[in-house]
Amino acid sequence: MKIKSGFLGERAVILPIPVVEEMKKDALCSHLFITDIGFYPHAIHHYRRRCRAEVNQYIFIYCIDGMGWFELDGAKQMVVAGQYFILPRDRAHAYGSDTKNPWTIYWIHFDGLLAGYFAEELDKAHWLGTEKNSRIEMRVMMFEEIFNSLRNGYSRRNLAYSTSCLFHFLGSLKFVGAYRESIRSNADEEGIVSLAIHYMRENIIRKVTVDEMAAFVGYSVSHFISVFHKKTGQAPIHYLTQLRIQQACHQLDFSDMKINQIATMSGYDDPFYFSRTFKKVMGISPQDYRKKAKG
Repeated sequence: MKIKSGFLGERAVILPIPVVEEMKKDALCSHLFITDIGFYPHAIHHYRRRCRAEVNQYIFIYCIDGMGWFELDGAKQMVVAGQYFILPRDRAHAYGSDTKNPWTIYWIHFDGLLAGYFAEELDKAHWLGTEKNSRIEMRVMMFEEIFNSLRNGYSRRNLAYSTSCLFHFLGSLKFVGAYRESIRSNADEEGIVSLAIHYMRENIIRKVTVDEMAAFVGYSVSHFISVFHKKTGQAPIHYLTQLRIQQACHQLDFSDMKINQIATMSGYDDPFYFSRTFKKVMGISPQDYRKKAKG
C-alpha cells in the first residue's frame, strides 16, 4: 500500500498556479518562494516517485520522528529522526516512510533564482539532532510562521513575508554553524537541568525517554532523576508532560487546528490519551478549554 497524503492530523497548503506565476515576477519572491508546505505525522505507507519532467522545484524534507528513505540517481539513502535533505529540481527521485517505523516530517517545496544556492550540497541526509545549542524549537517556530502566513491567504504582504521567513529558515540550514553559535555563549552557561529542559523542548513532538535525557546531559539515569527532582521538585517525565500541555494550550488559544492535530504537535500519537492527560493537568478537556474565555 502506497499513498501520497491523507494522514491523520496532516496539514498542508498548496499554492494555486496563478499565485506561483505572480511570485515568479515579483522583485523579492522571484528569488525564493514556496509552492507547497506541510506536516505529515506518523505517515504510514507514505510514498512518492517522480520522473525528471515532474520535478520543477526543490523539495525539503525534515524527519523529526520515525524513519524513511529517499532515492536519487539510483542511490537509496535511509533517513532517521533528526535528519533532513533537499531534493534538487530536474532530477528524478523517490521517497517514502519506513514500513515498521513510519516517519513524521515537515516538508517544503520551493523554487526561485536563489533556490539552487540554498539547496547546494544538501541532497544527502544531514543531521539536525539535539545539541546544547541546536535551536530546533526556534526553527520549528519559523516553519509555523511560514505555514500560518500562507494559510491566512495569498496577499502580496503574506507572500513577501513567507519569502522573508524562508530565507531565514534555509539560511539556518546552510549556515548551521553560525546559526547555532549565535547563542553559544548563553548555552554554555546552562546547568544540567536547563540542558535537560532544552532537550525536552527540542524534542517535544516525538517520544522522549528519561534514558535519552540522562544521556544528553551525561549523567546516569538515577543521578539525573535525583538532580532534576531536587532542582525542580518534579520528575523529568512529569515536567515534560507539563511542557507538552503548555504547548497544547498555546495552540488551542492561538490556532484553529483540530484537537487530533494539536495532540500530534504536542507529542501524543493517540488523541484520546492526549485528551485524558490534558484534563488531568488542566482540570478540563481540550474542547472546553478552547471555549473558555481567557483574560
